[in-house]
Amino acid sequence: MATQEDVRRLALALPETTEGEDRFAFSVAGRPKPKGFAWVWMERVEPKQPKVPNPDVLAVRVANDDEKQVLLAADPDTFFTEPHYNGFPAVLVRLAAIDVDELEELLTDAWRCQAPKALVKAFDAPPDVS
Repeated sequence: MATQEDVRRLALALPETTEGEDRFAFSVAGRPKPKGFAWVWMERVEPKQPKVPNPDVLAVRVANDDEKQVLLAADPDTFFTEPHYNGFPAVLVRLAAIDVDELEELLTDAWRCQAPKALVKAFDAPPDVS
């Protein structure tokens, strides 16, 4: 089971990542502006009323619709979607149903989707041992 504190710790460990000032969301530096890769799910609890943050669910970017469909099919207890996300490369993740190691992999992949190519290349480079 993962928590928002796990999300925060793992996301902020990724290079050039910042947390949103006004909501639970994480972005990587981009040009011309930061690009979000994980954020709290805004759920519509009451019809025709504003959406509200659901701290038990995290929206996470994925590479494309194929990856989204694989995750949804592989573990529907953990991953789901809603009409708002149709056609958008992101899945919704039940934090109580995902372990921390899987969350770390998911967040790192999401970060890779949004980070500038040079930053990803530097992140993936083997450490200099000279």
